[in-house]
Amino acid sequence: MSYTKVNYTHVEPVADAMHFLRGPLDCEQVGVTILDCEPGWTGKPHDHADEGHEEVYVLVEGAATVAVDGEEVSLEAGDAIRLPPAAERTIHNGDTESTFVLVGAP
Repeated sequence: MSYTKVNYTHVEPVADAMHFLRGPLDCEQVGVTILDCEPGWTGKPHDHADEGHEEVYVLVEGAATVAVDGEEVSLEAGDAIRLPPAAERTIHNGDTESTFVLVGAP
């Protein structure tokens, strides 16, 4: 078979929100995560400097803020933000449920 298919809702969430799909999809170069946020959900501050991972966050539904190196960036459905590996980032969900697609590589 030349492809791998998975439904993210069948992948056990981490921190009650993050469905990591790299393993279930057998990805070698890219990480994909679906983030289903409850109102008021906040992620952990982190970066990917050690791994050299660049990330793109796409907000599919809802409204949220991403703190990037201390700067608050407001996002609404349809917005995407690119984050370099060394940038510290934290997702802060708004007052409604939100869904993100998070992609990182290499």
